[in-house]
Amino acid sequence: MVKKENSGESQDPRESRSAQEPRGKDEARGPVSRPGPLEVLREARAQFAELTGLSAESVTTFEQTEDGWSLEVEVLELARVPDTMSLMASYQVELDPRGRLTGYRRLHRYERGRADAHRTGGH
Repeated sequence: MVKKENSGESQDPRESRSAQEPRGKDEARGPVSRPGPLEVLREARAQFAELTGLSAESVTTFEQTEDGWSLEVEVLELARVPDTMSLMASYQVELDPRGRLTGYRRLHRYERGRADAHRTGGH
């Protein structure tokens, strides 16, 4: 009886492991390696906030690139009174194909009350 129980127990885990291994490998190549756009956005915002301590108020650009994903996020950097005088910033955020943040950089800062932050600096 002991031999039957041991042989039965040892066969089941081996069979289930071998049956699961190929599936895990296939999943790693499929959905896990290329998350969908909404998942990428959620994760990018969370990772950016954790690294910088700044919460994205909006995502103004979002695109898939050859190297992964690229986003531009707008954040509140310095709150002032009145709110229209608060300092905002635009950040370029880069992610790998799996949606993991690989880098970010501040593109520019501007007052919240500015109508078009990208063009007002040049006039």
